[in-house]
Amino acid sequence: MLLYLRLFKESFSFAINALRNNKLRTFLSLLGVTIGIFSIIAVLAAVDSLDKNIQDQLSGLDKNTMYVTKYSFGPTDIPRWQRDNYPQTENDSYEFIKRNVPDIEAIAYVIFAGGESIKYEGETISGVDVTPVSNGIADIENLKIEQGRFYNEAESVSGASVVVLGYSIAENLFKNLNPIGKTVRIYGRKLTVIGVLKKVGSGLGDSSDEQAFLPANFVRQFRNGGSEGIPGAVIIKPKKGVDIGAFEQVLKQKYRAYRGLKADEPDNFFVNKLSGMTDAIDSVIGTMNVMGWIISGFSLLVGGFGIANIMFVSVKERTNLIGIQKSLGAKNRFILFQFLFEATILAVIGGLVGLFFVWLVSLSINLSEVTGDFKFALSAGNMMLGFVLSTIIGLISGVIPAISASRLDPVEAIRTGM
Repeated sequence: MLLYLRLFKESFSFAINALRNNKLRTFLSLLGVTIGIFSIIAVLAAVDSLDKNIQDQLSGLDKNTMYVTKYSFGPTDIPRWQRDNYPQTENDSYEFIKRNVPDIEAIAYVIFAGGESIKYEGETISGVDVTPVSNGIADIENLKIEQGRFYNEAESVSGASVVVLGYSIAENLFKNLNPIGKTVRIYGRKLTVIGVLKKVGSGLGDSSDEQAFLPANFVRQFRNGGSEGIPGAVIIKPKKGVDIGAFEQVLKQKYRAYRGLKADEPDNFFVNKLSGMTDAIDSVIGTMNVMGWIISGFSLLVGGFGIANIMFVSVKERTNLIGIQKSLGAKNRFILFQFLFEATILAVIGGLVGLFFVWLVSLSINLSEVTGDFKFALSAGNMMLGFVLSTIIGLISGVIPAISASRLDPVEAIRTGM
């Protein structure tokens, strides 16, 4: 054990001397490892961070949540012209499904209204994601209230002129004032603010911080919400423990009967599951990981060649010393381990520099206000992966030079070195 500790110490000294004596050559050789480790760990950390932020955003939603609408949230084989002829999902569909489909925990009807302006006295915020939706959305999306309350079923059914604002909207519109009870204008009509949502931060799609919720029936009073009117959807959250496949079949059968579709006629609606969207997100993130590995792998390959090159040069420069060591009794494995350790140490140094740069990048991103609530997570697992990769690169890059050094004949080595 003491022999190998001494060997490690000597190899470390040789590696440091190589750094000192051949600064430019060593710098160029290690640059590939540094860039490779930086690229891989930065990509992995960025993808992990994106995945975590998306999962946090979706954490309040049940993955079995379904959207019944004329639109498909993913790829479909149905031609565009055929989908365009599908009727809109109207409020009557919501009422029918609510009454006739069993095992529903929460249900809501939403109108895809788009961006609107919200005015309060002299303040105006444009392009707000105004969401006309029935009160069941609070249970489906697990909306948390910071101030006031969410509108109840009676207000939802009657189409009361009330609104619940997202945290950022309320903050920008009212500054330091208490929003509850204040009157704002949306669609040119007066609505009373009855609630403000808790801050959730940015994430996938539109954050509730930037939304305003009001009863769908309020908008239906002055906008066409029929089968040919503005787009809408029925959002359904099944009860826990329900067989989702069987639930979806029952839902489709009953809704087909409601729309008068015959057995040989295709559906004229889509049932989009949130789990399908999360699976698509996971697939995209997986693809990003693979692409990151492929691109960064070329940098690691260059770095490995750089380490191998500097080790061959090191063997050439120390041929005389190797001959002397072997003539004094040093065994082949001693010489082999000496150069393997040196190559590994050099690669690990390059890897640690790469990890240091990733840490600097993550720190600057997390301190920056440009990225908002997005947090760059550099996990201990990714850092350990960078260290292991560096070690493997060093071992692979140093194995051939080390073997060539260990097989040198001592007499020839001393003569060649002279």
